[in-house]
Formats: sequence, structure tokens, C-alpha cells
Amino acid sequence: MNDILIPILIVVVIGLLSGLILAIASIVMAVPKDQKTEDIRAMLPGANCGACGFSGCDGYAKALATGEAKPGLCTVGGKDVADQISSYLGVAAASMEPHMSVVRCLGSNDNTGNRVNYEGITSCAAAAAVAGGPTNCTYGCIGLGDCMKACNYNALSVRNGVAMVEPKNCVACGMCLKACPRHLLTLVPVKKQAVVLCSSCEKGAAVMKVCKVGCIGCMRCEKTCKYDAIHVTDFLAHVDSEKCVGCGECVSVCPRHIIALKG
Repeated sequence: MNDILIPILIVVVIGLLSGLILAIASIVMAVPKDQKTEDIRAMLPGANCGACGFSGCDGYAKALATGEAKPGLCTVGGKDVADQISSYLGVAAASMEPHMSVVRCLGSNDNTGNRVNYEGITSCAAAAAVAGGPTNCTYGCIGLGDCMKACNYNALSVRNGVAMVEPKNCVACGMCLKACPRHLLTLVPVKKQAVVLCSSCEKGAAVMKVCKVGCIGCMRCEKTCKYDAIHVTDFLAHVDSEKCVGCGECVSVCPRHIIALKG
């Protein structure tokens, strides 16, 4: 009987001693909490999207507490969170311009098609890795919903083969931008402005072969704009949202109908 009990007692004693040593070590070696960081972290929404430029809410809270960052970088929390943190830190209220995500592509099933029949993982990233992707336009939306899966706010959906944003649900966290392998999504200020819904940098003739609505770089929009807000570079129109006043002139002259007013 003793042959069984003695080993058991030895193991129990070792376990108790180990637990005691670990308990003491956790107290002695504990890293003291920074209450300021903890308080700020509690004010942040916890999305951990990284849109602020830091490693999630913990990283941003620490940077705010140490003065390495300013309030107003949390797009998910918006102005309310920025004001709360500004008040806590005793600094001037941060100015925040709300943004929303936009898909720069109108490559629906009606406007373009696929050059190959992709059969594999239901993922844009996976499809794009196979011979450059299945779509006729190598710049266009693949439509398998990686952006939709990345969005935690039900702001994205895939309709008729192309991703679309529901502006009222978008918090501009930027997760969809990171998920898209073709970088079709961008954040724009929430105001009335022109947005180019195409990302192709091919010459006009090549674009017309693969898409009914892609930008052909004709420069009509650039010539029409009175505010120097739109320019064509690399055969693709680009809008400067700071200069754009949302007059809609470029929308009306675009022969491909790929410029829209947003906001």
C-alpha cells in the first residue's frame, strides 16, 4: 500500500510547491497595469480593425496614453469616441471627417465575363492566384466575396457578380480594403462628390474588349471639370475629393457611365 501512496504524495507535494512558486512569481514579476491605457481602451469599440494605423485597439490605446497618437483616428468609433477620449486626455476635440468604402468596379455579369471557368476555393484571393484570376478584366471584381466576409457590419454584398457597399452600414474600418486581392475598394469622405467606379489601367481599346463600362481614358471628364478635380493618369480617371464640389458635370459627359455621385 505504501508503495502506491508514497509516489502519489510526492507528486502532490511537487504540484503544490510548483503552484506556490508560480503564484509568487506572478506577483513578483507582474507588469503593473497602466490605468490610463486601460481607461482609454475601454472607450474604444474593440473592432481591432487596424484602421487607426496601430495594432488594434490595444495598440492605439497605448499610443494615446503615451502621447504618441492623437484622438480621432478610430473610424469605427467616430466622432463620439474621439470626443470622449479628447475630454479624458484634456486636449482639444479631434476633428473627424466620416468616410465610407467604395468599390471601384462596375464589372457585373451584365458588363463583363470570365475568360476561364474557375473551380476551387470560394475566395477571391485563391482565384486571383490561379493564372491571374478568372475574369476577363484582370483589374475587375472577382465576385467571390472576400470583402463581404471580412466586413463585420453587414455593409458589403455581392450582387450579379460584383461587390457593392451599403453606405449606411459602413463604418470605414478598412477591413474590406485589406481583403480584396485586387485592391478595388477605397475610402472616400462622406460628402457629395464624384467617384470613378473603375480600376482598369489598360488602354481604351483593350478595355472595350473585356468590359462594357470600363474607363477608356478619353479625358472628357478632365476637360469638363471646372475645378481641376479630375485627371486621367495611366488611362484611368482619378478624382481629387478635396477639390470636387459634386457638380456632376463629369458624370454627365462620361461615355462609359463609370463616374457616379456619392454622398
